[in-house]
Formats: sequence, structure tokens, C-alpha cells
Amino acid sequence: MPRLHALELLPDADGEAAVRRDWQVLRDAGLPSMLDHAGATNTPHVTVLAVPAISADDEARAVDLLGPLLPIGVRASGLAVFGRDRLTVARVVDVEDPVLRAVLDLRAVTTGHQHPGWLPHLTLVRRLPRADLQQVVDLLGADDVEVRLTTLRRWDPEAATVHTLTS
Repeated sequence: MPRLHALELLPDADGEAAVRRDWQVLRDAGLPSMLDHAGATNTPHVTVLAVPAISADDEARAVDLLGPLLPIGVRASGLAVFGRDRLTVARVVDVEDPVLRAVLDLRAVTTGHQHPGWLPHLTLVRRLPRADLQQVVDLLGADDVEVRLTTLRRWDPEAATVHTLTS
């Protein structure tokens, strides 16, 4: 499977610090954490879309649709669990209707999506053994975290680069 190009919304410094605190709590407990991802571009983000290719037109449309909405105040609430044997745990991100509409409009003109619809989230851990799930839930709890998404960026996995589209 090819690596997917992505458009992502990044939080401001306070939002990034809040997510990184969760990452650190997991690491301090000896559990997997997104801190284990050593890539230079690894940072808390909400993926808007991840597809095999993103054109310049797709980038421009994303800027037109999402740029005017920035900064976007969101609430990271509750935990979501994805997967079977190796799990991903994330904080679900509640967004206002205009943001949801903008993302769905963008997704409607792009192809190659792995999943239908959009479930905005901030990933905390990937490849977690199922046996460790309860410990993660106990450590992280389900407290709401207010976050401001301030930047739209593009991830290009082939070049291993990111570039800011708008902030």
C-alpha cells in the first residue's frame, strides 16, 4: 500500500503541549506513545484527509475552504479506540458544523480515501497491545481538553516533507 499524502490541522502551542503531555504520560508508564515516532515531522495534528495523491488544486481548495475558519476552537473529548490486536487510541475532536462542512466538501472532490466520512481525532498511541488498553484509559481519563487549531499543512510522504498552506 502506498504511503498516503495528508492535509492536517495543527494546534497552537498550548494545544500541542496538552497532547504532548498525554504522550509523555504514556511513555512515563512504559507504554507505547506517539513520542516513540522519531520522525522530524511528528507533531500533534488532526488529519483532514489522507489520500494517495494531493494536487495543487486540492491544496488550493483546502486553503479556500479551511483557511477562513482558522483559528478553529475545538474540544478534544473522550477517547476512541481503533483496531483489533494492535490498537490506536485517540482523543475525539468535536468540531463546529462549518468545519465539518468544509472538510466534507474537500473530501467530496478528492479520491482514494481509506474510510468514508471524517472522524476528527488526535492520536495518542498506535500499535498498543490490546492487553494494555485499560491502563491507557486509566492514565488518560476522559477529561475534555480545549484546543485551537491554527495551521493547515500538507504532508508529502514521498519527499518526507511538510509545508504550511495557511496559518
